[in-house]
Amino acid sequence: MSNKVSAQFIPTAFKKKVENLITVSPKEYAPIDNEFRREKRDTVLMAYLNQEAEKANYYEAQAYALNHIGRTLRNLSQFEKAEMYHKKALKISEEVNSIDFRVLSLNWLGVVYRRIDAVKTALDYNQEALRLAESVEDPSYHIKRSINVSLNCIGLLYQTLEQYDLAIKQFKEALKLEYELNNKLGLAINYQNIGHCYELEGDYDEALENYRKSLAFNEEINNNMGRIICKNSIAQIHLKQDMPNAALVLLEPLQEQSIQLGDNSITSSVFINLGWAEVKLGNFTEAEKHIEKGLDIAKQYNMPSIMVLAYKHLSELETMRGNYNAALQYFKQADELDKKITSGTNFRYMQDVISRYETEKKNNEIADLAKENELVRLRLRKNQTTFLVSALAIGLIASILYILHRKYQSQNEKRVLSLEQNMLRSQMNPHFLFNSLNSIKLYIINNDQKNAVHYLNKFSKLVRKILEASSSKEITLEEELETLELYMNIENIRFSNEIDFTINIDKNIDLGQIKIPSLALQPFLENALWHGLSPKDGKKKVSLDVAHKTNGHVTITIEDNGIGREAAHINKENRVLKRKSVGINITKERLANFAKDYQNSFEVQIIDLFDDSGKARGTKVEVEIPVI
Repeated sequence: MSNKVSAQFIPTAFKKKVENLITVSPKEYAPIDNEFRREKRDTVLMAYLNQEAEKANYYEAQAYALNHIGRTLRNLSQFEKAEMYHKKALKISEEVNSIDFRVLSLNWLGVVYRRIDAVKTALDYNQEALRLAESVEDPSYHIKRSINVSLNCIGLLYQTLEQYDLAIKQFKEALKLEYELNNKLGLAINYQNIGHCYELEGDYDEALENYRKSLAFNEEINNNMGRIICKNSIAQIHLKQDMPNAALVLLEPLQEQSIQLGDNSITSSVFINLGWAEVKLGNFTEAEKHIEKGLDIAKQYNMPSIMVLAYKHLSELETMRGNYNAALQYFKQADELDKKITSGTNFRYMQDVISRYETEKKNNEIADLAKENELVRLRLRKNQTTFLVSALAIGLIASILYILHRKYQSQNEKRVLSLEQNMLRSQMNPHFLFNSLNSIKLYIINNDQKNAVHYLNKFSKLVRKILEASSSKEITLEEELETLELYMNIENIRFSNEIDFTINIDKNIDLGQIKIPSLALQPFLENALWHGLSPKDGKKKVSLDVAHKTNGHVTITIEDNGIGREAAHINKENRVLKRKSVGINITKERLANFAKDYQNSFEVQIIDLFDDSGKARGTKVEVEIPVI
């Protein structure tokens, strides 16, 4: 950045342009961009502009030049250098208080961090850019464009966090503004991003429609980069629809085009998709060559998300070759790299929620692959047995009985796994997670740092406990009660801390010695809050009591002073948005399995409470579990 550019290598016409610009010294982005629109992708010319502007103390031109050098380097996947240039531009913009260039620098820093999967840092920069741009009372065309860039970038970050509805909302808002500005490049970008969201949701028809709209705008403005991106995306949809030949027609011409373009992110994606198409066509040697080339580019330029895709397709390739051990190794590489992306410091207050959620999905995928390997192993065993055993009737009957037995075991294991997954989804309800984060965000917005940090810590501990408990068949009652206290602390924020929650335990009970299915009591507490206490006015109380029974059971009682089940049912029917309550049924089934494992019984009673006049005064839940 400090290297001096020799004037002898700079065209005379460009030097004259720079002299004229410095003489006039406009302060806004638009007039500077009008002069250098054709040269702004040339890093040598921009370095000369920066050098001359620095001599003349013309800071706005410096910020312009530095940002465009950073943008060009970013598109060449030189992310560390790009970050350095954008930060220098941001510092200069802040020193002269230039809104135009501050917003530009913030947005483009956000893009750099998004490209290297630093999601939280990217979100910080783009949100600050949006806040700053929207604070301008009479925004210029460039500021309006910057608002659209911010919305687009934030949408892409929501997409990274798998919040596709929120992402599409951001993109459509930007789309509306781009139509007002008649900015066809912006329209192409947003239709491309909307298509990508629909693709990730599995709605391939909607994805194709939006990709084709984007391609039409890119063709209209002759944008070669956008054209390549769109064709690569459409080819990817064809691959997901099992149409590899249609994909190859689009992808093969893109090899050289993407290399000439110089954007390594696009080039690596094109080669990986080419390899994927060859995998589907059974051309394994060609497939491996293309995927490895895409992977090498991704490694060279530090693009972890693309590396994950490459490893997954290599895993698929080895599976089709029958090399199951190699397939599993590639899949583990993908999973480990994905964990690094999602569990780093970039997620800060969201890291436990997002990374664990993603880990759960990846573990399920690994489990599926392991099951496939198990099925292959069983087939081999069956073939060996069939070869050794004669065609006698007794051998055939024995084989059938064995297969039926394995089928019964498999169905039973699948049922238990499904039950545990449903339990975790019940606890990790997205409404609870993001409503909680929004509640904490209010403290941040109100600059209440103490409460924000306090509740953020509790929220992190709660999510960690839920995720840790979900991997355990049973936990101690002491651990369960700790989780419930954290849950109440978080939920109480949205009740303005007006709920009086107490836990009463018989003094002769050792909570550490009593086992209970993990996360079994939270659904009862959630019902008490949302169906009993939420619509109630006045004092709100919930108590949890633990007492011994004489028949080798412990009774756990959850009592609230809410509106009662009958009134709650009426409220629920009248709501426009009905809250699903599946946790109780899941918990009953898990308690049944728990008691069955120990050859014992359990009981759950839900009792309506009434006062002397017959008016509902709350609900009591009694859960009896065996003492193990």
